[in-house]
Amino acid sequence: TVQKYCQHIFHLPLCRCSGTVGAIVTCPLEVLKTRLQSSGITLRPMFQVQLGTLNGTGVIRPGSGTITPPGLLQVLRSILEKEGPRSLFRGLGPNLVGVAPSRAIYFAAYKKSKETFNGVFVPNSGAVHMSSAGFAAFVTNSLMNPVWMVKTRMQLEKKARGEKKTNALQCARYVYNTEGMRGFYRGLTASYAGISETMICFLIYETLKKRLNEARFTSPNSETDKRASDFLGLMMAAAFAKGCASCIAYPHEVIRTRLREEGSKYQYFFQTARLVAVEEGYAAFYRGLIPQLIRQIPNTAIVLSTYELIIHLMGDSSQ
Repeated sequence: TVQKYCQHIFHLPLCRCSGTVGAIVTCPLEVLKTRLQSSGITLRPMFQVQLGTLNGTGVIRPGSGTITPPGLLQVLRSILEKEGPRSLFRGLGPNLVGVAPSRAIYFAAYKKSKETFNGVFVPNSGAVHMSSAGFAAFVTNSLMNPVWMVKTRMQLEKKARGEKKTNALQCARYVYNTEGMRGFYRGLTASYAGISETMICFLIYETLKKRLNEARFTSPNSETDKRASDFLGLMMAAAFAKGCASCIAYPHEVIRTRLREEGSKYQYFFQTARLVAVEEGYAAFYRGLIPQLIRQIPNTAIVLSTYELIIHLMGDSSQ
């Protein structure tokens, strides 16, 4: 049942520890990603070098309206110099609070909806996997958006060394006092748009998992019990699926961060997308993609393989 599954997710030390350690280790990457996505990042003019002047020297001229954002290392250096290394862990509190419940809600909703959709569509088909992943993401985003909203606000806060930084409770109180309950749901429409990423990820993952299972049973030395190499294969499948899905659906991440900025001109999903495209170009929709891939691919691989391990162990214990 879903209740039994949730209990396994919450009480299994492996799941709890992996989520906590993963959140702590990858927090700096998430802060860098969020800063790169934001409108507060300083854009610099692109310069062109013209050679072949009379005295043989080059002339540096500003490019024609071309701007370029600072890179990952430049943002990292700026944070370390101006704000200190502790700023790389901004938003860690809400992240730690939300990581276990969000995963429990997601996998419980995915498992239950998959059972339901198997009775509607062809069992274990692509339609089942995509519908189940979409429903689970919808439920999780709706319930957890206030936590992620506070986390994003904390990550965007820029205060110099020595200045007192806002904690999670102070940030939540400020959002409520200035924007009301609706403020906690800013960026939710972008999260709903990001459901496509989850659906693509699980469609690719379930397809690869099916192929791996078929290859395992058709091999001459096939065994009924799963081995360590089988779980390694699932990790690789999850990493590939998440990488593809992230690259395809990443623009919604930039739009969501812009919508969550305090007092910004970004109000609605399509209005934000249009402003970013007109003012900064389409390349702006992929700012912060590199730290996102570094953070999410191994994290997703570990989570999905752990999920498969739990299902495998639960199957053995029920026999």
